[in-house]
Amino acid sequence: MENIFGSVVTAMATPFDGELHVDYNKLAELTDCLFNSGSDDVLVTGTTGESPTLTGHEKVKIYKSVVDAAAKRGKVIAGTGVNSTRETVELTRAAADAGVDGIMLVVPYYNKPPQEGLYKHFKEIARSVSLPIMLYNVPGRTSVNLTPDTTLKLAEIDNVVAIKEASGNLDQVSAICREAPPGFAVYSGDDSMTLPVLSVGGYGVVSIASHFVGIAIKEMVTAFKEGKIDDAVRQHQKLMPLFKALFMLTNPVPLKAALALTGRDMGEPRLPLISLPEDMRLELKALLSKYGLTNS
Repeated sequence: MENIFGSVVTAMATPFDGELHVDYNKLAELTDCLFNSGSDDVLVTGTTGESPTLTGHEKVKIYKSVVDAAAKRGKVIAGTGVNSTRETVELTRAAADAGVDGIMLVVPYYNKPPQEGLYKHFKEIARSVSLPIMLYNVPGRTSVNLTPDTTLKLAEIDNVVAIKEASGNLDQVSAICREAPPGFAVYSGDDSMTLPVLSVGGYGVVSIASHFVGIAIKEMVTAFKEGKIDDAVRQHQKLMPLFKALFMLTNPVPLKAALALTGRDMGEPRLPLISLPEDMRLELKALLSKYGLTNS
């Protein structure tokens, strides 16, 4: 069975206007830009899209807007996971009705469910829609790790087809890749871990740096898969400073600053996130200039 999603999925920022309302015109422009610059698919209302501060109404309108803007050039994946199973089912069904092509479900945060609770949570949501589902494991934000055993148990469900692994644990990623059924894809959840994840059997990356260097990231992934390992390593090393800089403060704070510095102002983050401090902004600007991404 072939993998359902592409190898480079961009986790999109959510543009806000000066009053911090969602700017749907800029959202459409960003969608168009990403599909023209290396992204196979896009993910909306994930962590990078500031999902914790978006209302349900805003999320559904975002789904519809990006589906229209994508115009079938690639898949639109909706991040619908919250820490209530019932609310996640409702939002997931609304996303399906809005025409998205897939769903991403984050491990429930704050309530710290045990592994059996995680299994039942994801199973309940998976059976509520027919869309393909990507799990999202990010214990640094959720406080709970989705173990390889639970992931592999979930991978037996027909429409659970992928996981975004942001545990940073290559042993864990290796275990999933080793035992996963055919067609189940493991994605790096961090740009800096893309090449290591590929090296142990991963398929691709859910990226934020692809807002700027999507073509280069796609070249790195393609080079690795074609056996051009030295080329992939060179590209990885070249991109690493940018990968790390985009996490100099909580994502997506540096991302939004970088978008503004490269001529694509997507507004400020919503509280409780803040603007990038000036000293960090200057550091980021200097780095972006080295990559030829700014006008100065």
